[in-house]
Amino acid sequence: MSGINNNILAVLDSYSLDSSEEIAKAIAEDFRKRRVEKNISREQIASLSKVPLSTVARFEQKGLISFESLIKLAMALGYTPEIKNIFASSKFDTMEELDLIRQKSKNKRAYVKTHSHKKVRN
Repeated sequence: MSGINNNILAVLDSYSLDSSEEIAKAIAEDFRKRRVEKNISREQIASLSKVPLSTVARFEQKGLISFESLIKLAMALGYTPEIKNIFASSKFDTMEELDLIRQKSKNKRAYVKTHSHKKVRN
């Protein structure tokens, strides 16, 4: 019975509505764990990634970082494929959304082109 409860909790956890701040802090905590597992100091990761030490410290403490710096840190820890593929697969919540994604996947543009209104010379 415990296994079933754990599965239910895992499903419910995946549907929780996290704030962007909570997600940023969780990513920062995961980063810190991976860095420590590899026995890499903040100074070493700053040097490897070319991200300032103060930025690394702020990220680990508060979850604040630019996207470019996050990419550099991910690459320095060997997470290039994961960061590179963050939006690689389609996500959908309903079958209607999946159908729309499939229809739109044939389009080359991310927006609908509108006709420009050119003045006609007489």
